[in-house]
Amino acid sequence: MKSTLLIFMVSLIALTACSKKNNDKDNELVRVVFNPGHLKLVSNSLNPKKKTMSALYGNEQALKSLSQETRKPEAGTVMKLVTWRYHDNPQYIGGTITGELVSIETVQTDHLGNTSYDIKNNQPRTSLPDKMERIRYFMSYTPFSRP
Repeated sequence: MKSTLLIFMVSLIALTACSKKNNDKDNELVRVVFNPGHLKLVSNSLNPKKKTMSALYGNEQALKSLSQETRKPEAGTVMKLVTWRYHDNPQYIGGTITGELVSIETVQTDHLGNTSYDIKNNQPRTSLPDKMERIRYFMSYTPFSRP
C-alpha cells in the first residue's frame, strides 16, 4: 500500500511540475532564417548602436571582386546583405541571436558591367539610401579567409 501511495504521489508531482507555464517575454520573438540559395557567406558585421547584425552573401564573381584591389564588381556579381535585429539568447547568458528581419539589400552586375541596387525593407521608408554609397559599402567588405 505504501509503495502504491508513493508511486501515486511521485506521479502527481511530476505531472503538476510539467504543467507550469513559461512567462518569458522573449517567447513571442520570431526568428527568421534566410535561405541564400546558391550564394555563399562572404562576411558579416555587427552594429551595436542599432542592435543589428548583417551577413553578406555572394557568388564566385562577388568573392573575386571583393578580393581584388580595384574593389569594382565584376560582370555577373550577385551580392545580398541581410540585416536582422539581434536579441538576447534565452538559452545562453550573454549570447545573442538573430530576430526580426530588417532588410535584404541586393547588388547585381550584368554581363555589360552595369551595377544595380535594390532593397527589400520591413521598416517604414523615411528616406531611400544613396545607391552608389551602398554599392561602395558592399565593396568595402573583406571576405572571410578560407583554408
